[in-house]
Amino acid sequence: QVQLVQSGGGSVQAGGSLRLSCAASGSIFSINTMGWYRQAPGKQRELVATITRGARTNYADSVKGRFTISRDNAKKTVSLQMNSLKPEDTALYYCNLDQLGRGYWGQGTQVTVSS
Repeated sequence: QVQLVQSGGGSVQAGGSLRLSCAASGSIFSINTMGWYRQAPGKQRELVATITRGARTNYADSVKGRFTISRDNAKKTVSLQMNSLKPEDTALYYCNLDQLGRGYWGQGTQVTVSS
């Protein structure tokens, strides 16, 4: 069993910054990908960024150059530094861990960016 506990997020004005963190516990295997997804009201959940255990990253085009994903394998954590936030970044953000073909999700954290 895998548990993901998220922290961070909140409300900020456009141009501001926020940081999300996620701590994993349970049966974590050595090969996995961690990442962040988001879901805005009335829209489907979409990928924000992922990072492999070897630190290979992948970003959605909409956040490239503004968001940075990082992980600490020893602490089993993944973080998302979000800079230059825009109102369209407003969404519920979810931490994800994918291993052995199975995905696990955090509880979700609201990020609200006002103009």
